[in-house]
Amino acid sequence: MNPGCGGADLAADILVVDDNDANRLLLRTYLTNYGCTVRESSNGEQALDMLGESLPDLVLLDVMMPGLSGYEVCRQLREMPGARLLPVIMVTSLREGSDKVDAADAGADDFISKPLNKLEVLTRVRSLLRMKRLTDALDGAENTILALARALEARDPYTRGHAERVGLFGSRLADLAGLPADDCDAIRLAGVLHDVGKIGICDDILRKPGPLNDSEWQAMRRHPEVGAQICAPLKSLKDQLPAIRFHHERWDGQGYPAQLGHEDIPLGARVTAICDAWDAMTSNRAYRAGMPAECALSIMRRGAASQWDAGLLDLFVGRCADITALD
Repeated sequence: MNPGCGGADLAADILVVDDNDANRLLLRTYLTNYGCTVRESSNGEQALDMLGESLPDLVLLDVMMPGLSGYEVCRQLREMPGARLLPVIMVTSLREGSDKVDAADAGADDFISKPLNKLEVLTRVRSLLRMKRLTDALDGAENTILALARALEARDPYTRGHAERVGLFGSRLADLAGLPADDCDAIRLAGVLHDVGKIGICDDILRKPGPLNDSEWQAMRRHPEVGAQICAPLKSLKDQLPAIRFHHERWDGQGYPAQLGHEDIPLGARVTAICDAWDAMTSNRAYRAGMPAECALSIMRRGAASQWDAGLLDLFVGRCADITALD
């Protein structure tokens, strides 16, 4: 056993996709001898069906195959739920630099040339599996924080579903504002997490059936920063932190926690603030019934350019039915 390719490190579920029987046999031999479970496919169509049923830990994917090429399989794979970060190694006899560029453009993480070298195969596989384990650990921590956010809502029947709706509405408003898909996804997750800092606020304050006194209000105002502190250790949530921390800032600089104003307020926070306010006003609370849509919109119009970004608010008001549809 090569000391740089210890078997225990390689234990994983790997899908090998190659139309050549000999190549699949060679890769299966290399990998099973080092603790891997190997699944095999001889063409791209079958591989996509197998991936749709269950995702492996890593894919070794031949480029040149009848029917769907490895490039096309990789592109379709990246569109599958949960597969965006699945490690993919392209395997090919092509040696031009442009081939590596094509593989990267298709979404591959690495590139191995034929004829296959055992040490190279095992080293590349081992490296990507290590990265996947780190990514999985981050995803697990992110899921824990999401679970905290949902557990917080479960404490109060009046706020159940609020964060999910704020995230959904925020992503739609961001899309209508022309933001890229990745930014829309980030704003959706930020909406789900925007109130996670309330996990540190006692139920007597969260569920008080009436106005808060000064000390209670000060405790409530700390939740954006507490939420950002909870999420800050996770690099996977770095794009969400500005919206979580600053979603209670106001356009006129009278918000909290930092009294930011105008474009100094991060765009995701401005989007989240509008959607948070809408859902809060139109939802039932322990101390009041939710108000009708037209009443909420009237209040929000009056707050344009003082509480909220006027351009985003105009877009929200104009497309409110589409943005807030729950069907």
